[in-house]
Amino acid sequence: MTISVNTNKSALTALQNLNKTNDALADTQNRVNTGLKIANAKDNAAVWAIAQGQRADIGALGAVRMSLERAQSIAEVTMTAGETISDLLVELKSKVVAAMDTSLDAQSRTALDSDFKAILRQITQVVGNASFDGANLLNGGVGANIQFLANAEATTRITLTTQNMSLGGSIITIAAAASITTVTLATSVLTALNNSIGFVNQALGNLGSQGKQVEGHLGFVSKLTDVLEAGVGNLVDADLAKESARLQALQVQQQLGAQALSIANSAPQIILQLFRQ
Repeated sequence: MTISVNTNKSALTALQNLNKTNDALADTQNRVNTGLKIANAKDNAAVWAIAQGQRADIGALGAVRMSLERAQSIAEVTMTAGETISDLLVELKSKVVAAMDTSLDAQSRTALDSDFKAILRQITQVVGNASFDGANLLNGGVGANIQFLANAEATTRITLTTQNMSLGGSIITIAAAASITTVTLATSVLTALNNSIGFVNQALGNLGSQGKQVEGHLGFVSKLTDVLEAGVGNLVDADLAKESARLQALQVQQQLGAQALSIANSAPQIILQLFRQ
């Protein structure tokens, strides 16, 4: 092999190997620092694009989950208020039936009517307070129904149906100004009350079914999000145990490469021996 001070082939080879080791070490350190084997499109364009698409879906499902959680809260508030109204109607029936007793004197009948009207006012208060985040399904303020997101593309929806329980409506047919001061009035109110109890129970059944649907779909969306996140992790996450072992090996290679380069660079010093006198 030609010995020259102009061209040191061994040093060039050692430098190339050292640079290669340094690049591999930098890549490994980056994977250890970020926890990702594919942190950007340069690492693997195809896999990175797939992962980004899945991340977009995960983000969209986060919005869906927020919408469904709101739906769940609205349904729970509505159910609680509806059950309270149902209990009040049951209590109301005892007052109405008592008012149908022909042996009652005027004072007792007035007292029953006062309790009756107090319960009606309480029903109105419950209906008015059955609101979550501005949505009230019991006072008819949101129209026929309210819809929530069901998928990441926002192409399907889950619906909660309005159940208007205002007095004098289609569910509670008893008028807000109803009275039981006479047997005749009490008899008329009892008929409307029995119908109202049935309508309220049916409405609560509908709300319960819809609330269960929301709860079930929310659970599915949560599981789907977890699966997608795991899928993205499989694509881009680094195996840190392997990266740790690789890092140590490359550090040793870097030290050996530096020594090899140093030895190769010192080779031309041999030429000096040839010119010594």
